[in-house]
This record gives sequence, structure tokens and C-alpha cells, in this order.
Amino acid sequence: MARLGVFVATCGYVGYAPIAPGTFGSAAGLLFFYAIRTSGSQAVELAAIALLFVVGVWSASITERALKMVDPGPVVIDEVVGMLITLALLPVNGLGVFAGFIIFRVFDVIKPWPARRFEALHGGLGVVADDAMAGVYGNLVLRGLLFLAPAWFAQ
Repeated sequence: MARLGVFVATCGYVGYAPIAPGTFGSAAGLLFFYAIRTSGSQAVELAAIALLFVVGVWSASITERALKMVDPGPVVIDEVVGMLITLALLPVNGLGVFAGFIIFRVFDVIKPWPARRFEALHGGLGVVADDAMAGVYGNLVLRGLLFLAPAWFAQ
């Protein structure tokens, strides 16, 4: 079970990228986004986010125990969840997706309140919750961009 948990938490070992594993994990999140968005269903999109959040907490908890580390660097399922939340339910075009990617990475790195506090939660919940909050911030900023410049960022 530990091997499966590590495989899931690292998104098929993407998290072992030698540099910037969080950025690679966020890019993996874009692949999930495109796969989910092709369904055309907001319910599928929200269900996928909820499912990946739960699976992320489970797999990150297992990986923390397996690697004997708190919030191990190779865990990137949290970036996938955060990226999906950033783009959730927004009618973005390619530039909007790119903007969402950059915005999420900034919030993931700086972790404004309460994201940094969520990081202190126990186990996999802390690993995933701070990125989920960064995703909420990213979604709100992206909504603002869509309002201010829909011709640039909207489909």
C-alpha cells in the first residue's frame, strides 16, 4: 500500500523532478485540468477536485510515513489539487490557463494567511490544505482578471 500511496502522491513520480518539483506537479495539474474540462460538466469538475483532495490527503499521509518526513518535497498531488481549484469553473482560454498557473505558483510559494496555518495541520491534510487555499486565492485573482480583461483571458 505504501508504494501505491507514494506513486499517487508523487503523480507517477513527477515529484522526483530534480529541480522545481512543485512546478512540475502544477504542470501535471494542467494535464488533469484538460482531461477533466473535456467532460464539459461542472459537476464532474467539482467531483474530481473533491476526490483528488481526499486521495491527496490519503496518499500524502502514507508518503510522509514511508519517507519519514513531514511534507516531503516529492509529494505533488497537492499542487494538482491547487491547480484544479485555481481554474475551477472559469471559462479560461490558453492565456487564462497560463495566468492561472503563474498566479497559483506565486500563492503556493508565498502562502498568505491562512494557507501557512493550514500547512501546520497534521499529516496529509496539512500537505494538501495549504495548496487548496492557494488555489482558492488563485481562483479569486483569476476571476478578477476575467472581469477586467475578458478578451485576453476568457474563451
